[in-house]
Amino acid sequence: MDSEVPSIVRTVLYALRARLTSPRPRRRPAAPARILVAPHLRLGDALLITSLLAKLREQYPAAEIVLISTPPMRALYQTKPYGVTIWPYHPRRFETVAAMLARPGFDLAIIPGDNRHGWLAAALQAKWIVAHAGDRPRVKSWLIDELIEYPQSPMAMTDIFTALCPGPEPLPFSRADWPQPDFKPFNLPPAPYAVLHTGASTPLKFWPPAHWRHLAGWLAERGVTPVWSAGPGEESLTARIDPEGRYASYAGRLDLAQMWELMARAALFISPDTGVAHLARLTGVPAISLFGPGNPLLFGRGRFWRDTPCAEIAIEPFPCRDQDDVFKRRRAWIERCSRTPGQCVGKVGCMDQIGVSLVTAAIERLWARANLSPATAPKAAGG
Repeated sequence: MDSEVPSIVRTVLYALRARLTSPRPRRRPAAPARILVAPHLRLGDALLITSLLAKLREQYPAAEIVLISTPPMRALYQTKPYGVTIWPYHPRRFETVAAMLARPGFDLAIIPGDNRHGWLAAALQAKWIVAHAGDRPRVKSWLIDELIEYPQSPMAMTDIFTALCPGPEPLPFSRADWPQPDFKPFNLPPAPYAVLHTGASTPLKFWPPAHWRHLAGWLAERGVTPVWSAGPGEESLTARIDPEGRYASYAGRLDLAQMWELMARAALFISPDTGVAHLARLTGVPAISLFGPGNPLLFGRGRFWRDTPCAEIAIEPFPCRDQDDVFKRRRAWIERCSRTPGQCVGKVGCMDQIGVSLVTAAIERLWARANLSPATAPKAAGG
């Protein structure tokens, strides 16, 4: 059976041995030369720590910053944004841990998200490990040296992660901070076009097919060609939305570097609150995120992304967006829903309530704010 358990057990053993032989007392380094960042490994959560990477680089300009990442996401970092070095990691593959163990240890490790990566940081001989307090079960945090509480008042997740590093907040994101990665060439649609990304991490985030069709027609009437997008295994979503195949579909066909290119050349990107919505911020495309179960403040732009041409749409308040935890930390202000489709208690879906008129109004505001119209949309290379 393909399980994480054997790899986790071996990592824990290395962590305990490293901790038992580490110098005492442990102290936070004033000027760390080597820094490990070990985030949650899903795309959206990993990109939410961009603000943390920016702050670390500003606070420690000479440090080597190492970020663990899954193989599919490594392509996004090939241009070394913020001077970050990527180490591949897969929780089921101990050989990825073994490759890291063969390298020198770290002065500082920061664990945004799931504190279980604190054990990995300890195995990699991190001299000081920082994470947020409140993760469960408590065994995840046993080897954390410094636990920082979540804020008591509302704050975007990206800014919460930034607070794991002391000092002033980083400069807001600029497209020059993260150069576009190389990609395998593919056929782009004729410009101007809009990317309508229909997939999401849970069916509760799916926007109704009729809404997508209506929006596609609205764009086409204005001279903007809609194209469909979804992740691997989600091809059937676009088939249900557009059974006649009126518009081109890129569902399941692009890797992340290609997806960046598709977005960067687009006049517009629209998606549910999902991982590629965070990728859109890197590309500079005018983008709209549709929030149903998620909290638009918590997973929106925050202070770091405030200059990006993005907008969030949600029906607020929504009665069953009533859970108060994220990454197992609880705060009364969080107000989100992480239920499964079988646990959904809403008689009317939160995504169903986001009408097409709300989205089209947001598009017009976004284009006006960005001084963009379909006629001035980015053109495809050679087009």
